[in-house]
Parts: sequence; C-alpha cells; structure tokens
Amino acid sequence: MRVVTFGEIMLRLMPLGGQRWRQSLPGELSATYGGAEANVAVSIALQGGKAAYCTAVPDNIVTDGLVQEMRKYGVDTDLLIRTKEGRFGIYFVEPGSNQRGSNVTYDRAGSSISIAPPETYDWNRILDDAGWFHVTGITPAIGSASAAAAIAGAKAARAKGMPVSCDLNYRKKLWNWESGTSPATLARRVMGELLPSVTVLIANEEDAEQVLGIHAPGSNVEAGTIDLDGYAWTAREIVRQFPHIEKVAITLRESFSANHNNWGALLYDAATDAVHVAPTDEAGKYTPYEMHNIVDRVGAGDSFGGALIFACTTPELSDPQTALRYAVAASCLKHGLYGDFNLCSRSEIETLMQGSGTGRVQR
Repeated sequence: MRVVTFGEIMLRLMPLGGQRWRQSLPGELSATYGGAEANVAVSIALQGGKAAYCTAVPDNIVTDGLVQEMRKYGVDTDLLIRTKEGRFGIYFVEPGSNQRGSNVTYDRAGSSISIAPPETYDWNRILDDAGWFHVTGITPAIGSASAAAAIAGAKAARAKGMPVSCDLNYRKKLWNWESGTSPATLARRVMGELLPSVTVLIANEEDAEQVLGIHAPGSNVEAGTIDLDGYAWTAREIVRQFPHIEKVAITLRESFSANHNNWGALLYDAATDAVHVAPTDEAGKYTPYEMHNIVDRVGAGDSFGGALIFACTTPELSDPQTALRYAVAASCLKHGLYGDFNLCSRSEIETLMQGSGTGRVQR
C-alpha cells in the first residue's frame, strides 16, 4: 500500500558532542533534514513499505539535497512541489542531558509550505494510487494556508475511502498565527475541522489535554506514574467525540531525566472496544522499555507513527496487538540514533519486538 505523507521539511541544526549553543558557535554543527511527516515516510520506506512525501519547498540547492536524501532512503519525491515563494525552514536543537532537558528553537516563519495557497495542491493527483494519507498537527500549526491545505488533503483522502492518520503533535511555540487567540484555543478549533476526516489518531497525554481538552485521570508522567485505565478512558472519550476514528494510539513516556525514560504505548481499537498495551511481560502485564542512555529523542513519536502505519498495512503485522508491539519496539530503537530519521530495518525492530534487547554485537 502506498502511503502519502504531507507536511514541512526543515534543516535541523545541532551542536556536536552534546554541547550547548553558546559553546558551539562559532564552530561546527550537525546539519540534517527533519520534519514529522518526512520522518514517517522514511520509516515506512526503510522498513519495506511504499511511501511518498508531499510538501512545498523553495526551488534551490537545499531542496536538491533534500531530494537526494529522501531518495537514498527509498521515499518517492515526485510529489515535492518547488515554489518561487518562501524559504526553507530551520530548527535548532540543543540536546539535553541528565536533569537538563533538550530545547528546540524554530526559525520557519515564511517557509514555502506555510505561505503556499491551498490550491497549490492537486489532491486528486497527489492521492492517485495512494492507499493511506498521513498528516500531523504540526502542519496546521505553522500557518493558515498550510492548515487549510492539511484539512483539504484529509477530506480528499476520506472521500477516496482511504485511512487517514494524524499525530496530534501539539507544538505551543507554533500555534501563534492568529493574533489574539491562545495557542491551545487555535489548535483546538483548527484540529476540530481536521479530525472528522481522521480514522487513526496518534497522541500523547499533553496532546489530548491541550488540543482536545481531555485529561488522562490518575497519570503524572513527570512523577513517573501512568494509569493505564486513565489512558484507556481517554482513548474511548476521543472516539466518543470523534466517532469516525477507528483506532487511537497513545504513547506512554515516563521521563525521569533527559537520558532516562520508560517507553511504551496503548492502542484502542474502537471496532472491538479492545485496549492493547505494549511491551508486556510473559504474563501480559505492561512492562515498559527502560532506556537509560538516550542518544536523541527528537523524532521518536514519528518513528512510532511510521512503524504503526507500516504494521497496519502489512498483513502479517496488522493485528492490533502485533502492530502496537512493532511500533513501540521501533520507537524504542530510535532513541539510540542521532537525527530525526529512524534508520532501523524491519528485521532489527522484530528482533527487539521478540525480546532480544541486550544490544549485543551481531557477528
């Protein structure tokens, strides 16, 4: 099945060796590409699926480099739209360590996709031969034009009868394009127009609370407590508010420090009213992955979304519990990789999914 993802790609700049920005400039930086929907497309392609990435980008040499990079990983770039207006967005990552959290600074105002009018996208052509459409809450957050385009794309995909997935991905720093409206209020209104077209929703506890006004009872991730019944209630409440949603996936992160997190997820299948969690022990009890030496957590949610979509579109992985186990294992592995992209293969993911998580050298 061909998956089309739509959103903004940026240059990602980061100091080397875990330094702070004030230590690294002037000096060398790590420069890569990154963006939520592009990250999802790369994951799907690397794991063996068919992925096409749609965006609006300036017609320049930075875009030439992007095309080369995406094709290297097997992503179809024929849907990239080069424009004469706008620029390439940039975001700056300062990696955290121990009790100092990571920090992201955006420089993306006036980017090509944020100002391209909705009619830039011929959705009938873009979705031709597609079987799945994916977008995130970041795309509507960057501007009114991209918001209208994302809503139109999701509606067009549903009109064609294909699944539409959306990762809420609430970004408070971005929802500022309507003067006098708070970020949460703007996000709730705009996403309220997009979500009726969504069939698979991905979120975390902050997304659900800020965008949907739904708080998971009994949980405090910063204190290291997760109430699975509370998250199951949240998922059912989302479906109650948006009855067209068929599946809700909620990632479960317990953050003890920048380098030490527990990681897992919950998947609610509305058709059967079944709640699945992963990972679990032999008795079926939720037992999260314990990650004590995180390399880079940026893009981890996208790696979960990409793997979940790949699993749902791969017959032998598509049963809800298996799909969830696969997605959680994939995103666990991403925490050990620099950059936005999850450069892990299906076989590596399945090895962890089946219980081999020692990190031994493979000879």
